[in-house]
Amino acid sequence: MTTSPSAAAAAWPAAGATAAPPVPLTALQKLLLPVGAILFDGLFWQERAALNMLLYTLFVVGAVLGGLPRTSPVWRSGYFRLTLLGTLLSALLVAVHGSGAAQLSCVASLAIWLGYVNQAHLKLVGHALLTGLANLLPAVRRLTQLLRLPQNLGSRVSRTWYYGRLLGLPLLALLVFHLLFVVANPRYSALTDRALTMLGDALERLFVRLSVPHLLFFGLGLLLTAGAILIMPVHFFADHESRFGEFVRRRRDQVASFAVRRPDFRVRRFRVLDLRKEYLMAMSLIGLVNVLLLVVNAIDISWIWFGFVPTPGFDLTQFVHEGTYVLILSILVAMGIVLWFFRRNLNFYQPGLPLLRRAATVWVLQNAVLAVSVGLRNYYYIQHTGLAYKRIGVYGFLLLTFFGLATVLLKIWRRRSAYALFRLNGLAAYAVLLLLAAGNWEIWIVRYNLQPRFRQVDYGFLLAMPDRVLPELAAREATLTGRALNREAGSNTWVPLPEPAARQMLHARIRGSRARQARRHWPSYTWADYQAARYFDAHPVTAAGHAAAVR
Repeated sequence: MTTSPSAAAAAWPAAGATAAPPVPLTALQKLLLPVGAILFDGLFWQERAALNMLLYTLFVVGAVLGGLPRTSPVWRSGYFRLTLLGTLLSALLVAVHGSGAAQLSCVASLAIWLGYVNQAHLKLVGHALLTGLANLLPAVRRLTQLLRLPQNLGSRVSRTWYYGRLLGLPLLALLVFHLLFVVANPRYSALTDRALTMLGDALERLFVRLSVPHLLFFGLGLLLTAGAILIMPVHFFADHESRFGEFVRRRRDQVASFAVRRPDFRVRRFRVLDLRKEYLMAMSLIGLVNVLLLVVNAIDISWIWFGFVPTPGFDLTQFVHEGTYVLILSILVAMGIVLWFFRRNLNFYQPGLPLLRRAATVWVLQNAVLAVSVGLRNYYYIQHTGLAYKRIGVYGFLLLTFFGLATVLLKIWRRRSAYALFRLNGLAAYAVLLLLAAGNWEIWIVRYNLQPRFRQVDYGFLLAMPDRVLPELAAREATLTGRALNREAGSNTWVPLPEPAARQMLHARIRGSRARQARRHWPSYTWADYQAARYFDAHPVTAAGHAAAVR
């Protein structure tokens, strides 16, 4: 819920001034706070994130949208609409797959969207995320103000006592007539006993559920609901962002200096490089690294781009792991160097700017070629050993790398500022997060790694995946015959996994999954659980675990 500017100003008094009275809550806010806390407790207490995440997200989104005025500038923000769509999509993906990537995407999207609701003029995704999280502090402060005793407590007690005395006689008469009807009417007496029994059972279940951890969990739900419903303006990140622009601006030409005091107490002054010297240093660095990078790219193109086949004894793991990380680091360093040289007046140095831009463009393009080489290394590793989470993560990072290199070209040729690059790359990172959340990666990993062409399989890795992969593993159980199965026993240490043991572990996982699913309540259900239950209902022999075969 949003507040008016005057109310917001009253909520944040200036330092040293008399604290203004707290902003009064609307009737809708007073209703939504307890409802949200009860909903959070009922959906998430001793439950995993699944359908409950979708329901609670819909509650928060509906509550916030219902309290936004039609004249609010938030409605005109494209970031607000984009992150709202991302929030709803990621919450739906949690209910469908229940993957960790979808859960992370849902929580981050909701916090980012609440940040844009708080400050409609924000553009950086990171600032919106921090604003959404920072809103928890003033919201909790406002919530604690509601728990304080009112200043006019004496008058309220007197008023309550006055009305209590007025209602005392009617309530006493009601009790007398109730007792008479209980004695005179057997059906009324039975109905009364039934109502009292139901009330007693409800109170018993309530007190059974009450515990210190449960009360703390309910308090957590109340705090999170307050942080989402009570939108108290947080201006810090918006004020910080307002100082930056989309383009680099030319500053007054001057040569700065700084002083250093030597041990002999004499002051020695150092002058910062002027523009010409900075240009010469940039051209020297970019030119030399371009030559070095050209040699590296020529080696990679001739070695791994076309017809790469690992020789016997070739350490493919070292080739991919260490080589990939070092190459990624070199790309990041190259991007940082370009951003440093094109941060200020060097963008306006006309005598050498065209040549510097061309040299920097060649460097950026060579880094793109280097990124392609990283992708090929990752591809060869997948081709020979199978798919894994890190291999997928490398491709996600490479997508961001190519986008980042394209934005660096914008900075070189269009004088875009570092702020503009952070804005664009922040949106790209958010898009990649949604993309990772949308993928059913575990299912795809199992299908890929159990292809007939792989004679050696890390089956322990597949068995350690979430329960939603079990139908895929069960459907491909017959393909285990003749394979060299193994499992990880430590850091980069694998031990053989005999086929009977692998089958037994799979059947144990299936039985455990079926038992867990039977104990789950509806807030913990996902569409993947429903699909797995349908599969095992249709294949009862597989679900039973092939006990005879195991013996």
